[in-house]
Amino acid sequence: MSTRQRHIAHLHLHASLSEAQYTDVIEYLSGITPHVQAVPPDAVQLDLTSALRYFDLSPYDMVQTTMMRLQALYGIDCSAGLAGNRMLAAMAADASVPGETTWVPAADAADWLYPRPVTALPGIGRATAQTLGRYGLHTIGQVVDLPAGTLQRLLGAGPARLLAERARGRDPRPVVPSEPAAHLAADVVLDRDSLDPARHHRAVLGLADRIGQRLRGERQVAGRLTLTVRYADRSSTTRTRALPEPTDHSPALAAAALGLLASLGLQRARVRAFAIRADGLRPADSAYRQLSLDPGDARAHAAEAAADRARRRFGPEAVRPAALAG
Repeated sequence: MSTRQRHIAHLHLHASLSEAQYTDVIEYLSGITPHVQAVPPDAVQLDLTSALRYFDLSPYDMVQTTMMRLQALYGIDCSAGLAGNRMLAAMAADASVPGETTWVPAADAADWLYPRPVTALPGIGRATAQTLGRYGLHTIGQVVDLPAGTLQRLLGAGPARLLAERARGRDPRPVVPSEPAAHLAADVVLDRDSLDPARHHRAVLGLADRIGQRLRGERQVAGRLTLTVRYADRSSTTRTRALPEPTDHSPALAAAALGLLASLGLQRARVRAFAIRADGLRPADSAYRQLSLDPGDARAHAAEAAADRARRRFGPEAVRPAALAG
């Protein structure tokens, strides 16, 4: 039976974060992939396997994009590791400087591990390192080359078996979120700081459309929207608005988001990034919807459903709002 190769990212957050700020980062990353595990106090692990197809990015580009967004939205520098399991990803992150990503593809894992010190493996304390050192075992490669029986005589059967598994880069642990994310998020970082209100309008409209597509794809509706604007000086402003009714309808989400944008009065603000978060999620089939006597409302929902089918068949850019064309 074949198994799909996993892509795990470990991010070190080089910032002094309060508990609330750390929680905000975890919640934001949950909008990229639902498989996010906190590693307090300053790290986080993400299973990007299912997110790669949605975002149509390579594993490395997905990590780089995530790091750029954390820098743009929160001012957080990261160092990252990318590998096929949690242990290797954490070790790769330890080998990275801020702003750098170390990628250890599965085919290269053994060669990458071989020359590294045995103390780089998780769980190798001072006593174990001293025991191994007395017998000239200083690198992971030396442990791999040692006969299993010899390693058992040095450490005991249980510790020897665990060390041998780690030295060969094996770690079956999944990324386990503490609890399911109760929101969806989308963001955009502008290619340059912008004073243009029309550009702000287009950016927020595009984010609302993305949120609507994701809600419909996951058969959920949202009850509340939050708009965060980050400025050139790294300060930010956040506004939240409850929706008239839970919805996944992109025009309704866009109207709410653009209303939040208008309330900020950004005529002279140099904007670097926008983010929208949809909260209060619930299954679409369990949410109420107000009845409408306007036949245009039914036509709008039917057109949206047709557009979603076209996107699934021809790609996410096959159908876009007219205001975002060209």
